[in-house]
Amino acid sequence: MKSHDANRFRHFSAVAMVAVGMTSWPLHAQSPNVEQTNKSAETSEIAPIGVRPSAFMRIPPSARGPEIDRKKGYRIESLGVGLYMVTDNAYQSMFMVYDHGVVVVDAPPSYAGKIREAVGEVTDKPITHLIYSHSHADHIGGAGSLGPVPVIIAHKETKRLLLRDADPQRPIPNVTFEDRYTLELGSQVLELSYPGNGHEPGNIMIYAPAQRVLMFVDIVFPGWMPFRRFGVAQDIPGYFEQVRELDNHPFETLVGGHVSRIGTHEDVKLQIEFDDDIKAAALAALRSQAFGTRLNDVDPSNSWAFVSDYTARVAGQCVATMTPKWKNRLAAFDTFIWDQCYAMEQSIRVD
Repeated sequence: MKSHDANRFRHFSAVAMVAVGMTSWPLHAQSPNVEQTNKSAETSEIAPIGVRPSAFMRIPPSARGPEIDRKKGYRIESLGVGLYMVTDNAYQSMFMVYDHGVVVVDAPPSYAGKIREAVGEVTDKPITHLIYSHSHADHIGGAGSLGPVPVIIAHKETKRLLLRDADPQRPIPNVTFEDRYTLELGSQVLELSYPGNGHEPGNIMIYAPAQRVLMFVDIVFPGWMPFRRFGVAQDIPGYFEQVRELDNHPFETLVGGHVSRIGTHEDVKLQIEFDDDIKAAALAALRSQAFGTRLNDVDPSNSWAFVSDYTARVAGQCVATMTPKWKNRLAAFDTFIWDQCYAMEQSIRVD
């Protein structure tokens, strides 16, 4: 649910955007009651987008998972009876062994060609089922390398997107569902559910109740700064709500699809805290930065220039606010904090 403050600000910014398009509006004018802050970006120690820093921040031990065997290019981690994670410490997928075969969940192209080898370390049973977490090629773009799989399961929105993309490396699912689907194979169970759009339409939760393991991709990045723009979330308010709802889920182990280790409820709580902080920081910056300040040598009809200047100052203030508390709490904080602040101010203004 959107807050009253956010809605009130959205009305203000909409008025400002209309005003900037009116050539008769004095674009250099600002309210005498608003303190002008032009140094917010300069106070941040984090290099802005497009500027490569002299060095990236070190990755803390708390964000690291076990090392992989570089010759193999992957590692397997047991998640409970018959359930395993496969990872190259950048991407993560799963497979479940049941009485007569194996269910694979996702096939990232970076190591999909070795998934059969990984399964072969555990069992000689065939791969009978493939589940897509969602449509994005970085998570399922290696599915074609698995060879023919009799049953491919996905949300109906994922099928729609894959039909549009027509990618031979992402075979079209032949079993789809809308809200919930339970896959029971012998003694093994996987519960699939769709919580709505956050990351993208069709991004599902895959839960193994006996093992208390949840795979939910591109939502929580355990110990790490989320990938840019909150994992390129299509619906940022929806994404924030999904992170918050995860704290009530009965899982004990979270497979997030990225980074080098599995997650816990503590990782969910940490991301909720980060989300709350960045929303507050962006909202404060949107209120304190004056819209429509004077820009030297800019055509007054160039409304995009004034919007760009405003949002850059807002993002800079947001980054400066977030850096002291978070730079040592989330791995790779410096890589995407500017992206997150730009995405947050945009979401507050228009979502």
